[in-house]
Amino acid sequence: MLKLHEKSGDDTVALMADIGRRARAAARPLAIATTAAKNAALVAMAEAIVAGEQDILDANAIDVSNGEESGLSASFMDRLKLNPARIHAMADGIREIAELRDPVGDVIAAWDRPNGLNIERVRTPLGVVGVIYESRPNVTADAGALCLKAGNPVILRGGSDSLNSSAAIHACLVEGLKAAGLPQDAIQLVPTTDRAAVGEMLKGLDGTLDVIIPRGGKSLVGRVQTEARVPVFAHLDGICHLYIDRSAKLDMAVRIAVNAKMRRTGVCGAAETLLVDRAVAATHLVPILDALRAAGCEIHADAEVLKAFSDAKPATDLDWVTEYLDAVIAVKLVDGVAGAIDHIETFSSHHTEAIVAEDAQAVEKFFNEIDSAILLHNASTQFADGGEFGMGAEIGIATGKMHARGPVGVEQLTSFKYRVHGSGQVRP
Repeated sequence: MLKLHEKSGDDTVALMADIGRRARAAARPLAIATTAAKNAALVAMAEAIVAGEQDILDANAIDVSNGEESGLSASFMDRLKLNPARIHAMADGIREIAELRDPVGDVIAAWDRPNGLNIERVRTPLGVVGVIYESRPNVTADAGALCLKAGNPVILRGGSDSLNSSAAIHACLVEGLKAAGLPQDAIQLVPTTDRAAVGEMLKGLDGTLDVIIPRGGKSLVGRVQTEARVPVFAHLDGICHLYIDRSAKLDMAVRIAVNAKMRRTGVCGAAETLLVDRAVAATHLVPILDALRAAGCEIHADAEVLKAFSDAKPATDLDWVTEYLDAVIAVKLVDGVAGAIDHIETFSSHHTEAIVAEDAQAVEKFFNEIDSAILLHNASTQFADGGEFGMGAEIGIATGKMHARGPVGVEQLTSFKYRVHGSGQVRP
């Protein structure tokens, strides 16, 4: 088990510098590790997690107890809590990553030049990845496994609220590395709750850190994006919209709306705003809202919606820009797909948006005119997940436009280099 580092200040600076150096030393052997070795490590990690279920649950119980005493929110506690099903899901996710195609060495493109040169663009590991996350201890397993598959050493800095859980999971990952003969420093967990550790990562750990991926609340992601001196893959908010078009089938609209909001309210793909076409307000609005209320959801409605559905609270301007991560949804009537697009482009965080519709032209307009990382048709926003995309687990959803966008999975954790083959050519 990880030994907690109790000191702070200069000790934390020295600790983080050492972690960075060890991660950099692990980069080359990991980059050239065979697919078989990486997969063997992943399978061994999954087996260790299953075998260590009780140790992980015991560690998580400490974190949950501390969280309850600290008064953490219900959504935060939902992300923190582990149970046997979630632990086995972690192990299954690692096995799925082992079964994915190894992206390292893939030839992305190849072409010949008139002078006879053959040029190839080839996938390579990104380098040392830093992942800074908050309450989700499962990120320890997901991030460690994904970075390993892509040939990247990773430095994991979990939240103080989940440190015991993360440490128990990390111990299983180290067992897998040992079993496959890979460097144990390929996956490191920062062993301190000192916030200065985050600051050192944002500085780049003396040039040993190549990219940072934050996964957590707005304050964490905002700090990372503001202060980081290395590239960042991130999304700031998950303000996801569900639009019910006039052509939507009512039963489908009800089913998708309840799932998009209530399946798990604390995930970044949960719908936070429901937009309903004014043309079907008389037929679709109340049945959808009745189903949401029956599922335990609090409705914040605009003035028009309140007239039709009194069991709601008046929406304010703040509701349209709030990521609730709770059983709350904001509801508004709009003038068709054009009105939905206007609202989404005004208030969206460009994470995930969905349309329920049978009209192909409405769907095409929605897909063409909205600039979000993930768009769905007749499906729940809760499918905004790398596992559901067939990419294995993902570290998070990136909403930027450089390099990675959408689920950050194995391929997104690679860069590329050019290999140029000649036969004696010189440049005139």
